[in-house]
Amino acid sequence: MENPDEADAPESETTATPEPKRKKRRWRRIAAWTLGLVIGIPVVAFGLAYVLLDVRSPQEVLADLDKTVVLQNADGSELLKVVPPGGDRLFVPYDAVPAKLRDAIVATEDPTFWDNEGFDLTGLGRALVTGVGGGSGITQQYIKKSTGNEDATLTRKFSELVLATKITQQQTKKEIFESYVNIISFGRGTYGPASAMNAYFGRKLDDSMTWSEAAFLAGMIQSPSVHDPYASSHEHAMKRWSYVVNKLVARGYVSQAEAVAMTYPEDAIQAPSETRAGRVTYEQYHIKQQVLAELEQVGYPLDRLRGGAMKVETTIDPRAQAEAEKTVKERLKGQPEHFRASLVAVEPGTGAIRAYNGGGWSVHDYAGTPYGTGATFQPFILAAGLERGVDVDEPLKAPASVDFLGESFEFQEQCGEAGKCTLREAMGRGAQGPFVDLAKKLGAEAVREGARAAGIPESVDGAVTLREKDGFLIGPGIAVGRYPLRPSDMAGAYATFAADGMRTTPHLVSKVRDENGEVVWERPSDKAPAFQGDEELSRRIAGTVSQVLATGLKDRPAALKTGEFRFNETDDNAAGWAVGYTPQLATAVWVGSDEPRRMRDAAGEKLTGRTLPSDMWQGFMNGVHRGQPARWPDGSGPRPATTAPR
Repeated sequence: MENPDEADAPESETTATPEPKRKKRRWRRIAAWTLGLVIGIPVVAFGLAYVLLDVRSPQEVLADLDKTVVLQNADGSELLKVVPPGGDRLFVPYDAVPAKLRDAIVATEDPTFWDNEGFDLTGLGRALVTGVGGGSGITQQYIKKSTGNEDATLTRKFSELVLATKITQQQTKKEIFESYVNIISFGRGTYGPASAMNAYFGRKLDDSMTWSEAAFLAGMIQSPSVHDPYASSHEHAMKRWSYVVNKLVARGYVSQAEAVAMTYPEDAIQAPSETRAGRVTYEQYHIKQQVLAELEQVGYPLDRLRGGAMKVETTIDPRAQAEAEKTVKERLKGQPEHFRASLVAVEPGTGAIRAYNGGGWSVHDYAGTPYGTGATFQPFILAAGLERGVDVDEPLKAPASVDFLGESFEFQEQCGEAGKCTLREAMGRGAQGPFVDLAKKLGAEAVREGARAAGIPESVDGAVTLREKDGFLIGPGIAVGRYPLRPSDMAGAYATFAADGMRTTPHLVSKVRDENGEVVWERPSDKAPAFQGDEELSRRIAGTVSQVLATGLKDRPAALKTGEFRFNETDDNAAGWAVGYTPQLATAVWVGSDEPRRMRDAAGEKLTGRTLPSDMWQGFMNGVHRGQPARWPDGSGPRPATTAPR
């Protein structure tokens, strides 16, 4: 008999749609929609951007560059104005740009320019992955300059891609190059090749341009405030020039034989004219150049500043700056005409440069030029030793000679009749032997690490510091301060000791504001423990160094080290240093000349760190601290010394 319930029973499971198949179809629909959105949204966005976005003409861009940039002191008062000079934006048609310069620019800035679609796929891919950066060829650089948007963001890169595609379809490569070369800055307030040729070589732009001159000008484009030899040095500018020459060879524009025959055009390069006869003093000019170079490194070149009529808030304290200029001038009055000096003062704990005096003699910046440091390097050797457990109060036999890395150093007896002294006593007596011996025990690399930890930069203007010219080996000169460092480097590193071992990077710019007063860039703090990232260890090392360097100002404790740089193998000196600090300020003073020579003062006495440099340091520090409290955080600093600093 048939089961009556079976008539109403559901269909067999074999006839129903399986659940897995329904899920599969659902996921396929989701995947299809997702793919459509992933492809469709960018395509729609690209299309809209293509219609809405546009690139301004070079004439419009140049018109916007006529705005003045104001540099302010730390208190908001005006330091100086960067006023666009007339006649430095001469528009040059493509055919009037010498072929050598065109080739040098393309070889250096965008070797695939004539064939690419306006953008660098590798750079764009990198930007998509990282969210920032990305390479920029000539077309992209023109877009950045014309839009005024140089922020390293995905949004900017997307807009750049759209506009690069659009401009490549609408204009010929010659037209794009013509627009680009007329709005880029070559430095010294110039835009376009005609004004650049006149500013650097004092000549009209024509086909008489040499390959050497073309390579020099093409090298300026990447970072003109840095590569100008009068902002850095001819040595630095020559490295950039050589880089461009190598690119010309690699891209087939010149042969290897032609490159070998080329020489860096040092004698033909003119000094900048914007000095006393122009708008600023030499002291102001040096600050301006350092500020512009600093801003260029963080994405704010001069043309961007001008395009936005921006205000730059520097770290300069006008009172300290005036004291620095007055002190240098007063102390050099009556001295031989060849005497030169510089002074840099850095605020411990922030890295803010409160006074920067590169000298009032010429466009050459003595505060930004590296010099041998002599015995003022010893605190870094001491710091490296303290980091490794050296006791500054352990009596040591002063060596008569030390063989270190293939060089033999001989010393006169400077540790008294017993022939023994501690490192603390050796520092006070100006004894070199114990510190060369300590450097030998620690090893050259450890000594360099100690200086780097304190704040000496890894490189200056592209040249590695505290190493031989090959950038790799460290020679025996590191034990006696033979490697050149800038006064600004020394002031910044000594500021680490003044700040209880907290290291910061010396800087001249704190903020950038747009024409509406809104902050568009602000320097982030990089304050950190100097030694091994350990705050307690760093405080201990800095405190000991400060005690060892103890000296006295008129009404307060301070720390000071003086030193000299010997003239060749003579008993005379080519330069003298005085570097020291209070809790409020670390200051480096250098006294020397344009070329190494025997330095004798007006009285015929040999220049040492204890004479004129120390006198300048004392004069400036006493003046700038007038009215400020005499203090040292938690009593860790030095007490006033009764003996003269050495």
